[in-house]
Amino acid sequence: MAFEELITEMQSLGTEQNRRTYERHGVKGNQFGISFANLDALAKRIKKDHVIALQLWATCNHDARMLATRLADAEKIDFSLAEAWVKDLNNYIITDAFSELISSSTHAQKLAESWRIKPEEWVSAAGWNITARMAMQPQLNDTYFESVLGQIEAGIHKAKNRTRYSMNNALIAIGIRGGTLQQRAIQAARFIGKVEVDHGQTSCKTPDAETYIMKTIAHRGKRQKVA
Repeated sequence: MAFEELITEMQSLGTEQNRRTYERHGVKGNQFGISFANLDALAKRIKKDHVIALQLWATCNHDARMLATRLADAEKIDFSLAEAWVKDLNNYIITDAFSELISSSTHAQKLAESWRIKPEEWVSAAGWNITARMAMQPQLNDTYFESVLGQIEAGIHKAKNRTRYSMNNALIAIGIRGGTLQQRAIQAARFIGKVEVDHGQTSCKTPDAETYIMKTIAHRGKRQKVA
């Protein structure tokens, strides 16, 4: 598909209702207002196309960048491109999508470790989002995540708004790995206490880490019994 044709189609898929919804969730400036369902359908039809992904990101349009995260080839994401794109993040929706893309990159761990300690809200949030995804993969051992829990305990209440939310999600992801990390994460959650996050004009809530961990572990146990 030609890039110009894609942009024209994307413009036609946007709605005012979606734009208002995304604005309530922090999306500012240039956007079409395309539903996630339509973005997914476009991504499924086009498949991976790193060249188009680069063109889409360069438009500075929110929906175009969302589609770019679906079309980009994670194997072609080098440090230079990752560092350039992370500086463009300006809301949690694109930050989550970008984090998912980078999580599939071979540079995921190094980037997460670098970004977690950055002062910029969306950069550090991306680092913690990637860390949460790393916790759900077997490549790293539990010892690595024990030290990460220490970072969360020490820094979560001092972190910026959406960074706190991402750190809390990382805490949960580490806890549901199970084993010794389950209890260690619960201890961390009790030490931290309530995590306050401003979700703006939305009904979104911040999950209680201990409750979420226990419910997930219990649900997993029930599934294993059935199997």
